[in-house]
Amino acid sequence: MDDDTLIFTFFNEIGIVSQLSQAFLNRHLPDGLHSSHFATLNHLYRVGNGTTPLAIANAMQVTKATMTHTLAVLEKRELVEIRANPSDGRSKTVFLTPAGRAFRLAAIGDVTAAMATVASLFDRAALEASLPTLQRVRKILDAERAHRSGGD
Repeated sequence: MDDDTLIFTFFNEIGIVSQLSQAFLNRHLPDGLHSSHFATLNHLYRVGNGTTPLAIANAMQVTKATMTHTLAVLEKRELVEIRANPSDGRSKTVFLTPAGRAFRLAAIGDVTAAMATVASLFDRAALEASLPTLQRVRKILDAERAHRSGGD
């Protein structure tokens, strides 16, 4: 396999796995919530509270309008709290609520339990060995995205 075919095949497989895993996650989330909602909660958990909707939209690579809708759904379910930005009265900041943290943990538990059959088909050492490569790919692509969009 030549280099061009290899890199295309590698990213094509990642894309297919992404689509299949999002569909799987969607099937195991409560009605009305989608993988995009979970991803937003997960992002807030990872980066911490006080992030602006625009920063979250940029990180998730969606429009501000899309993120506004996502956050409205999460706020209605009391999974996030949106507050005025204390350093800039024109913008907002987003905080993960205790219910949002609990929901995230419960969703991870539900999905993990549902994936037990799939997980049993993998060698744990092989999965652990693949993580550094996937993490490096994520970091490289994220750095390229940030560079392309001006360093968000």
